[in-house]
Amino acid sequence: MIASLDVRSLTLEQLAKTIDHSLLRPELTDEEVRAGIELAKRYGVAAVCVKPCHVRMAAELLAGTDVKVCTVIGFPHGSQTTAVKVYEAQEAVANGATELDMVINIGKLRSGDDEYVLHDIRAVVEAVRGQAIVKVILENAYLTDEQKVRGCRLAEAAGAAFVKTSTGFAPSGCTVEDIRLMRAAVGPHVQIKAAHGIRTLEQALAVLEAGATRIGATATAQILEAFKARQGGTSPISG
Repeated sequence: MIASLDVRSLTLEQLAKTIDHSLLRPELTDEEVRAGIELAKRYGVAAVCVKPCHVRMAAELLAGTDVKVCTVIGFPHGSQTTAVKVYEAQEAVANGATELDMVINIGKLRSGDDEYVLHDIRAVVEAVRGQAIVKVILENAYLTDEQKVRGCRLAEAAGAAFVKTSTGFAPSGCTVEDIRLMRAAVGPHVQIKAAHGIRTLEQALAVLEAGATRIGATATAQILEAFKARQGGTSPISG
């Protein structure tokens, strides 16, 4: 069972450990990715989420730290075949990833093909069992509330560790209402990751209070520096 977060008593270190620092924009250079990984290391976030081509680099740069290497599977639209997603997942783990953010097959979910969706997720979960956890991205911008709930329950039935709101590449991202809906749709052992549009400390605290335990963000430094200022200027976690 996952303990809920009390945002009123969060420390800087605890807040940092709710953040997956996102480095997924297609135009990022290798140098920009390296700088982003170093930033994540400095703040001691939960994970760095990189594109599959950067997993090996991230694993090398984060060796010896407690910052996890995360990458994306079936990104950004979820329409790859199950076999391709499984291969992506296995290659990512071989390169050093321990967390995988997998995009659900959005069209199949909207079509009501629950059997396909369940098999698609379960195949990836089973392919990396004991090596990596799977976070299932629903891409809520394209879904009704009923489809969001159904997607959450299928992800839980398939063995996913998290359900996640968004890729960051759809027309809109997470809302507090979506976090509450998703939290109510799954059991206490499944966590919620909020992503897309969380750029301020206030937005981060709002989704955590609503039931999220992870946040996907590019504005990591801004969020944590704002929290540090509010707490009276505590130094960054790692120097």
